[in-house]
Amino acid sequence: MGFAASISNEEIEKLPFAAFDGEIIVVDSTTGHSYAQAIEYLSAQDMLGFDTETKPCFVAKHPRNMLALLQLSGPDKTFLFRLPKTGIPQELAAILSDERILKIGAAVDDDVAGLRKYNEFSGKGFVDLQTVVADYGIEQKSVKRMAAIILGVRISKSQQLSNWESAVLSTAQQRYAAIDAWICLKMWNKLSPVKK
Repeated sequence: MGFAASISNEEIEKLPFAAFDGEIIVVDSTTGHSYAQAIEYLSAQDMLGFDTETKPCFVAKHPRNMLALLQLSGPDKTFLFRLPKTGIPQELAAILSDERILKIGAAVDDDVAGLRKYNEFSGKGFVDLQTVVADYGIEQKSVKRMAAIILGVRISKSQQLSNWESAVLSTAQQRYAAIDAWICLKMWNKLSPVKK
């Protein structure tokens, strides 16, 4: 199966929007049911879609904000960890360090470095799609363009620069964050059979 090396903005505009119809669970405490459910579900997966979000900073030369959100997605559930409230507790660090659970994202090194500011963990089992797609001749490596080329879907980026540290995440923010992680898993699943 061949993939295009690149795709134009005009071609992307004609594609249907990606839609995640699974469950989105916001985790803003390490003591509640949602946290226990997250650890149980995520620990049982072989592979997870992975992404993070940061509150944007529009002031020149101002240090970047700490990561505000960690998204981990299985095929039917995405968990959104509100990092300023949860940090990276040991059970979550164990998942992020388990090489048997693949964590598939884009530009993962920066994300892992940001997560380590909350808790030092070894960080194994990470797969960077931006490296992987080179083997398929894909030259454009943003998540938006990779999703268009590999899956034929369009990702809305309208929430990207929203406030990820706001008291409550809007439905639009939750959906955007969930899709960004889940779509990485979908792309990996589409690419993997081609590899075999």
